[in-house]
Amino acid sequence: MNIVITGASSGVGFEAVIELILSGKHKVIALARSQDKLTRLAEICAGLNPDAILYPIAFDIVHDDYDGLQQFIATNFDSNIDVLVNNAGVLINKPFAELVETDFVEMLQSNFIGHVRIIQSLQQFMPAGSHILNIGSMGGYRGSSKFVGLSAYSASKAALHTLTECLAQEFTGQGIKVNCPALGSAQTEMLEKAFPGYESPVPAFEMGKYIADFALIGHKFYNGKVLPVAATTP
Repeated sequence: MNIVITGASSGVGFEAVIELILSGKHKVIALARSQDKLTRLAEICAGLNPDAILYPIAFDIVHDDYDGLQQFIATNFDSNIDVLVNNAGVLINKPFAELVETDFVEMLQSNFIGHVRIIQSLQQFMPAGSHILNIGSMGGYRGSSKFVGLSAYSASKAALHTLTECLAQEFTGQGIKVNCPALGSAQTEMLEKAFPGYESPVPAFEMGKYIADFALIGHKFYNGKVLPVAATTP
């Protein structure tokens, strides 16, 4: 399969890329803003599978122009994308009273608008049977427990959840499936920065494997679904 994954420089995105290249059956474009971290990812992947086809590309889904990426896909992926994993995102942990408008703007740009931009830009390459996987959060999942300090983050993820449901209907005629696992915590750099000292029961590599597996086969069972993926209830 031809796969594009964003937010690939760390955390579950980093681990998902590693999982996807192991079999040697897939070609992967890994997007992230940090070239240094992408270089490290490429080195690890080459060590695990020297025959892996991985294209690490420094790219900002919010601000960069998509013309170059579209041309790259047309040349190296034969204008065909089977899976798009929208994993990029940021998190702000701050009490609501201390949040300023720019905090909400940053959350919406990184966790929602960036995904809108890349879907609109790459949809033309996605044939019937392809899969868009938006990575959501239990923070934005209706009826779930909410954490103090994550109102801006959770609101942006809730927007992504609703977009998933809308696009699944809108893309029905094209045969593109759209799903969104609402992840609970995983032990990532982002989590450690937002919640110093907190230890998640789920290692990043396990959540990365889950995302990789779901990206490949989840659309055979689901479409337009926002699915809670958490080790606790609610």
